[in-house]
Amino acid sequence: MSETIAKQIHALQRMTVAELRTKYREVYGDGTRSGNKDWLWKRIAWRIQELSYGGLSERVKQRAAEIASEADIRARVPKDAFDDVVIEQNVTTTCLTRDKRVPPPGTILNREYKGELYTVKVLNKGFEYDNRRFMSLSAVAREITGSHWNGFMFFNL
Repeated sequence: MSETIAKQIHALQRMTVAELRTKYREVYGDGTRSGNKDWLWKRIAWRIQELSYGGLSERVKQRAAEIASEADIRARVPKDAFDDVVIEQNVTTTCLTRDKRVPPPGTILNREYKGELYTVKVLNKGFEYDNRRFMSLSAVAREITGSHWNGFMFFNL
């Protein structure tokens, strides 16, 4: 790389975004909407070198065009793409283990908060409070207090 090109590229890194956008217009002949400083100076640096040393050879451009024309580029997968795929039916299921901090189903949790007693029943899947189901103790604690609480801490588990 010649010294003048290296100086030009080094100067790009010290430019503001507005200056880079002006320089981009100079070297490309068209403006850009980009405000990304790194992207702008890299693109301008590449273009300065391309103009000085020449761009890609005709052979490389031709090969790139061949590759692009051979590529099956799609925005969406065709509807019939998976028609011949057989999905195996013998799928093993894993049982999710319960959190060890949660008491067994049927347990009643009591918590006194601001002079009032609150009762929560542990269910197989979730918790029951005030005749409503909640998926987590944190959701119950939020309902009771009106603010975010860790459910385990709120119920002293």
